Amino acid sequence: MALNKVEICGVNTSKLPILKADEKEELFRRIKEGDEEARELYIKGNLRLVLSVIKRFSNSSENADDLFQIGCIGLMKAIDNFDTTLNVKFSTYAVPMIIGEIRRYLRDNNSIRVSRSLRDIAYKAIYAKENYLRHHSKEPTISEIAEEIGIEKEMIVYAMDAIQNPVSLFEPVYTEGGDTLYVMDQISDKKNKEDKWIENLSLREAMQRLGERERHIIELRFYEGKTQMEVADEIGISQAQVSRLEKNALKAMKNYLRS
Repeated sequence: MALNKVEICGVNTSKLPILKADEKEELFRRIKEGDEEARELYIKGNLRLVLSVIKRFSNSSENADDLFQIGCIGLMKAIDNFDTTLNVKFSTYAVPMIIGEIRRYLRDNNSIRVSRSLRDIAYKAIYAKENYLRHHSKEPTISEIAEEIGIEKEMIVYAMDAIQNPVSLFEPVYTEGGDTLYVMDQISDKKNKEDKWIENLSLREAMQRLGERERHIIELRFYEGKTQMEVADEIGISQAQVSRLEKNALKAMKNYLRS
């Protein structure tokens, strides 16, 4: 993997900006207010972090451009989730996020080689999806992604499918405020174990002890078989909030039945 070249993914690494501490603070203040220009500047000012991380994978056979793009996804997730009230430097928070994103990519792609053109389409779709989620707090449709990046939706589906490998149901896919969403939380399955548990133990009485919103979430999830994203769209909160409320409700119901 060649890491000594000046240009990676069209980015001249010799001319990347270096942000001062006061500039970082001001940009993050603007980012929290929804300033897209500030976010782009902050991303560019931290691309050196991505470069430093991919050097750790110099023994990998992967293309440096590919790792750089994946690392940038990790960087964007770190920017969107960083809590400025914590006494932690951004780089301390971001580097593990970037490393984790690259490791997941290497793990999921070590058994299959996908053409560069397909991977480029998949990367563009992932970028578009991340931006849409950040702005709308819900998953975009394939049509919306296609419109955003100007590529036919059939090709997007094909490209995304090409880079996918089977994963564990307990694979973490997103973290917000300490609440982790897993693959199993995204799956609609009317025959899942929690559903059987609810049906077999006749939890109506326990459910009546929940708040109205928590009870509604349990009904949608385990009686109507909806995904957490579908529930979030219906009641107007984030998927992370649905996950947290669902887990708390199930815990409260179990505790009631055991008492």
